[in-house]
Amino acid sequence: MLIRACTFTRLCPNCSGEFSSIEAVVLHLNSQSTCWPHNSHPQHSPVPPGLRGSHPSTSDTTGHFHPRSEYVFGLGKNLFDRLQEDQYNYRREVNTYYPFHDEGEWELARFLVENLNQTQIDKFLKLKWFNTRPKPSFTSKDQLLDWMDALPCFAEWKVSNLEFTGYKTICPIQLIWRDALEVVKQLFSDPVFANHITFQPHIVNVRNQREYGDYMSTDLAWKIQDCLPLGATQVPIILGSDKTPVTRTTGGLEMHPIFITIGNLDSEVRSKATLRAWRCIAYMPIAKFRVHPDYQTILQVQLWHKCVDLVCANLKLAAKTGCFMPDPSRFIRYVFTPLVAHVCDLPEASMIAVVSKNVSPITMALQENFGDGVFYPPRTGQHTLQLICEISKTTDVWDLDKFQKAAKAVNLSGVHMPYWHDWIYVCPSVFLAGKILHTCLNFFADHPLNWTKEVVGKPELDARFIAQHKRVGTRHFTKGITHVNQMTGREHRDIQRTIVASIAGAALPRFIRTLHALIEFIYLAQNPVHSADTLMSMAQALSDFHAFKDAIIEAQARRGKKGSKEDFFIPKLELLQSFRGTVERLGTLMQFTADMTERLLITHCKDLFVRTNRRANNFVEQSVRILNRQESIELYNLYVLLHSHGASLVNVISTEDEAVTTINPALSWISRILPDETHSVHGPQPVCNHFLKGILSGDALTAFHLTLTPDSKSLSPTNIHSVYSLIDFDHALSQFIGCFSFSTSEHTRWDHRYGRFSAWKKFRLQLHSAFQPRLIMPSRVVQAYPPGESFPLRNCDNVLVNITGDNGQITTRVAQVRLIFQPNLPCASNLVLPSYLSCPLLYIQYYHFVASPNDHPELAMWTVKRSYVEDQHGKHRCGGVVPLTSVMHAVELIPEYGEKIDEKISLALQRCSDASTLQWGAKQ
Repeated sequence: MLIRACTFTRLCPNCSGEFSSIEAVVLHLNSQSTCWPHNSHPQHSPVPPGLRGSHPSTSDTTGHFHPRSEYVFGLGKNLFDRLQEDQYNYRREVNTYYPFHDEGEWELARFLVENLNQTQIDKFLKLKWFNTRPKPSFTSKDQLLDWMDALPCFAEWKVSNLEFTGYKTICPIQLIWRDALEVVKQLFSDPVFANHITFQPHIVNVRNQREYGDYMSTDLAWKIQDCLPLGATQVPIILGSDKTPVTRTTGGLEMHPIFITIGNLDSEVRSKATLRAWRCIAYMPIAKFRVHPDYQTILQVQLWHKCVDLVCANLKLAAKTGCFMPDPSRFIRYVFTPLVAHVCDLPEASMIAVVSKNVSPITMALQENFGDGVFYPPRTGQHTLQLICEISKTTDVWDLDKFQKAAKAVNLSGVHMPYWHDWIYVCPSVFLAGKILHTCLNFFADHPLNWTKEVVGKPELDARFIAQHKRVGTRHFTKGITHVNQMTGREHRDIQRTIVASIAGAALPRFIRTLHALIEFIYLAQNPVHSADTLMSMAQALSDFHAFKDAIIEAQARRGKKGSKEDFFIPKLELLQSFRGTVERLGTLMQFTADMTERLLITHCKDLFVRTNRRANNFVEQSVRILNRQESIELYNLYVLLHSHGASLVNVISTEDEAVTTINPALSWISRILPDETHSVHGPQPVCNHFLKGILSGDALTAFHLTLTPDSKSLSPTNIHSVYSLIDFDHALSQFIGCFSFSTSEHTRWDHRYGRFSAWKKFRLQLHSAFQPRLIMPSRVVQAYPPGESFPLRNCDNVLVNITGDNGQITTRVAQVRLIFQPNLPCASNLVLPSYLSCPLLYIQYYHFVASPNDHPELAMWTVKRSYVEDQHGKHRCGGVVPLTSVMHAVELIPEYGEKIDEKISLALQRCSDASTLQWGAKQ
């Protein structure tokens, strides 16, 4: 195996030998007498997410890697290896759990520190219970916490005192931080992430279309790699920041943390706070200056940039000159650290881009340009720095009054030294990527939802959402949606899924089409992978919104304090124009969602604050100690688990192509090597995989699950008629038996009219991800509750089913599941049921299509109506019996309410809100 290497240094990273040229280092590493034996060279590399599960001979997915990347330069030590360099390691060779006596005492100590405060720990240790039982080695909370603080820790926290010459503050300025480069080294060398990390920029093509997923599959990763030395490895830096109050009282305390992660890690790993992929690197000082209020904000922003500059100084140096760093498998790589994203809200984005609030932080658009649907040239960092340089030639940067006025004249904020000014390959128009939470979901709540309230009316809109069908897994707004002030991202999505169909009839078609286009754009923007087609669809949806947005003005739906408004001066609306370019440069937007930073604010600020003494002068220092303790405990716990069982500290690269039921790297690692110890690993638990033991569809693409014990064990046909109100059940089952006995030639003497049946009230349906086929999605519950106390009018869900006709043709229909059942035979019976009666069956009632998406372009949804028949029982709904495995997908139907909802709403006509699902079903 040839080891290709090139770097600006002439030192061998293995033996530190000096060489006259880079070529000499290459020859040294490839020689037979190299300091790095050939049998130590890597055998496998992690497969990027876009190429996992693809087989060159059968898959329509192809790809190739950047030819100048991912070379290795020797062997080093990963994060767990470095734990053995601790000063107490010689004691841990004798007792793995030192300073604790054994595993039990370590678990007790962990429990106390993670769940009790210091007062409660002291009370516990003083219990009389210990008078007659052995006491733990630690006798007080101080000793316990000292032992915990003595656990290995690599990126030490520091406290730096800062001053602004010429400007005094009410309290001293203290920056609590740690070296961002050291934190990056921890993340990059953590063996937990060995199977969830990518080192090479690559291009993925699916059906001859470029696919954009994580950062390493994008244009920017490829272009930066072109500029790096041969053999270098990119470690793209992603920052996140936000300010949050930690007390609810007016004028309370605030914290402003900075978080960091690396773009090499899979986005699924980075999107979960419990997986330790994000680390806090600083708590920004929130200083109060003794100056006029007009200059308070600008000085605070100057201080913020200076602090970030200090924290990230070594990252900037590594981005320019590179540094050697071991990866999770111990292989040394030559690493460069460009900043590719900074996750924040819009006000903070303007602060970072050092622009005024009335302009876009990423394009040259001004306030009067917001909402015009035009994509303006990017506001490059070079352009901003040139403006600052020109102003500083004639004005002293510390003459705040003059400099700020001159800066505002050219739409700048007045900051003269942004933290990114000397970070190579960095431009704020690129790294201030679009955020789904703030730019899309919060925008929807602040504007489109309010427009809808104005057009439909709050009471009417609430009534329509209250009347919707209750489904498991989707929030049912029992009191409506207009009163809700704060919603989670999931609740935003639940409203967006149904609001277009819900307002049909109460709003003009052009207004509905405008809202539909915007929601379609938001939906597409959340794709975990993108192609040229999806990007084109996303751009078309946004174009449709701008084409029809005048309907919002005509309806006087956009309102302000002084009445209706006739403009769209909405900053977040302008940001939507940049989404397509952001995807091409940085990858899918969901990997930069602010949901993660919002969650980190809770775990790293609010949750920590309640465990401190809550004093303004030192609560941040206490929070840092608690945070450092938590990180050390979690890291050390996994280490001792491996070490005590004699397991390797290297997570072997998995080459098996298997279905994924969880994104928890630590759990996946332990389940492979120590399956009996998986209970010791915290974090997201695996999705229950019904494909292993459940009932599979004929194509094995859908799995079904029923509980082992049915809800009813022995129902007669008469019971079914009365309990479920199914007057044609006998006839439907008879037709099913006749049809299948003819097609399968399996006949039976069993008489269903006198049979007994087991019945269930729900079943679970599980599918693979439509975007990532290896990923198994959580199962969905499909209900079939008969009338009863909980549901007086029953509660039955709707599904897509494949129906085989008499001619053998398969058609897809929408149906309501009314009964889940299976025939039973008495124990003494000598009959054998045929295969089509030995599996779970469904009694369903059909709908038929009355309008297609083209008939109502403002909705772009299928319209269905209940199917009826007339026979000896009179007119009733058309039903039938089908195998459980004929179900393809769950479907949500929304009633067609008309201009005003009827208090006695009729469900005779229903419209499907899950348009993409029905369109997909029809295409099949």
